[in-house]
Amino acid sequence: MATDAPPPSKEQRRLPSPEEFSEVQQSAEFGELRRSFRSFAFPLTIAFVLWYLLYVLLSNYAGGFMGTELFGNINVAFVFGIAQFVTTFLIAWWYSRHAAAKLDPKAEAIKSRMEGGA
Repeated sequence: MATDAPPPSKEQRRLPSPEEFSEVQQSAEFGELRRSFRSFAFPLTIAFVLWYLLYVLLSNYAGGFMGTELFGNINVAFVFGIAQFVTTFLIAWWYSRHAAAKLDPKAEAIKSRMEGGA
């Protein structure tokens, strides 16, 4: 954080004006926060949607492949389906780490300045 001062209490916070919100939105710092979010979220979203579409398309058009038994009653389709859930949880975990390390400190600095009036 930029300062070592404690964050303002609820009584000390103030509501920023619409002009202040617009000014912050146009700032380079807010632009960097947006870029950091987008550079993480957009590629992962596209990759996950493509991964999901692959699963759906293979399920519809490659029934023989998806029905291939790997061991016992476990087939390729089941493994791909479980992998969808695993992927979802991994992305959520990865995003939470990314947000805590890169996004939250920047957002908190902007918020503190706006609410504190500094």
